[in-house]
Formats: sequence, C-alpha cells, structure tokens
Amino acid sequence: MKDVNAAGERLVDRLIEFGISGGGPMKGAVEVADEHLIAAGGDREEAVRRLIATHVRLAAGSGFVTGLGGIATLPVSVPAAMAGLYVVATRMSAGIAHLRGYDVRTEEVHSAILISLLGSAGAATLKKAGVEIGKKSTAAALNRLPGKVLIELNKKVGYRLVTKAGEKGVVNLSKLVPLVGGPIGATIDGLGCRTIATYAMSVFPVLGSNVFVVPGTVVSEEPKS
Repeated sequence: MKDVNAAGERLVDRLIEFGISGGGPMKGAVEVADEHLIAAGGDREEAVRRLIATHVRLAAGSGFVTGLGGIATLPVSVPAAMAGLYVVATRMSAGIAHLRGYDVRTEEVHSAILISLLGSAGAATLKKAGVEIGKKSTAAALNRLPGKVLIELNKKVGYRLVTKAGEKGVVNLSKLVPLVGGPIGATIDGLGCRTIATYAMSVFPVLGSNVFVVPGTVVSEEPKS
C-alpha cells in the first residue's frame, strides 16, 4: 500500500510538471493551446476541438508517448505506454482548461486536470476526498478549497492512476508484439485519450457560461477544415 501511495504521489508530481509545463521534445500545455487558437482563427471552441484531435492522434501513435524524455522520470510501477498516455492526456486537459479561461498555474486547476484523467471514476474519488460537486462543475467545486484538501485529493488521484495502470498493464504489453499488438494498443490509447477529453470538457466548462458539457458527449475526431 505504501509503495503504491508513494508511486502515486511521484506520478502526480511528474504529470503536473511535465504534462503542463512541458519538457524535452514536448511543448507546454499553454503554448500548444495557443498555437491551436491561432490556427482556429481565434475561435476558442474550434481550438478545443483541434487540440483534442491532435492529442488523440498523438496517443494513438505507437512511438510518440513512449519516446518522451520525461517518461524515464515517472514511477517504474507505471507501464511506459500508460504513463505516456497520462502525460499526453494531462497536456490536453490543461490545454482545454486554458482555452476555456482557467489559470493552469493554480493548485485547484491542477487537481481538476488530474481528476479528468480518471474519467467516470473521478466522481467517486472526489466523494472519498469529501468534495461535493452538486450542480457545479468539478473546477468550480475545487475553487478556493484549502490547499490541504487539494493535496489529499491529488494523493487519492495518484493512487487510482497507479492502480489503474496496473490493471491496464497487460493490455499495453501487447505493444511488444510487432504488427499485431501495436495497432491494438494504439487504438486503445487513442480511445482512452478521447474518453478523457470528454470528461475534461465537463470538468472545465466555458467560464461565465451556464451551459455545461454533459459527460458522454461525442467529441469531434478531426478538426474542421
């Protein structure tokens, strides 16, 4: 148990550092989001769609996620392919948050980004941490929570991510089989990234809007021309 908790804390620290700020060949979340905003002609929601499509393709790329320099610093108990997916999805979620008006430098937004990685399991993790959502978005519910509560929440998210990686490890090992396992693993990672995108959009609704994205909404795979 202690080993898993420790690995979870290290994973969370690396995801926040590497997935949001970037490092090595991977640009930071804000930089990438702003590039997509420029490409979308200043349309923030179109930039969100383009950002998601880009990261789904990256997650499905068999060589990209495991070739990131920062992967070597992640906990060894997390399979490289799964760790790579976490990093890509973290940057994507942070980019969505930035494009929708959130400050990705704050602790509460960091916690919300991590929650989005859990998908449907995020609600249960929030409940265990004593965070009540109600009719608010996750980001709104975490706003102005004491730092101690956010730290405990991040620990619970880290624990869940590590145990989830252990459950999925047998799937990602299929990537070691050339031509057969590779495409299967890439498809799984792409779908996993798309699922996280759906939850990230609900976690970070447009600031100042009463319209919330309902989990399960279909997200466009390819950017509009």
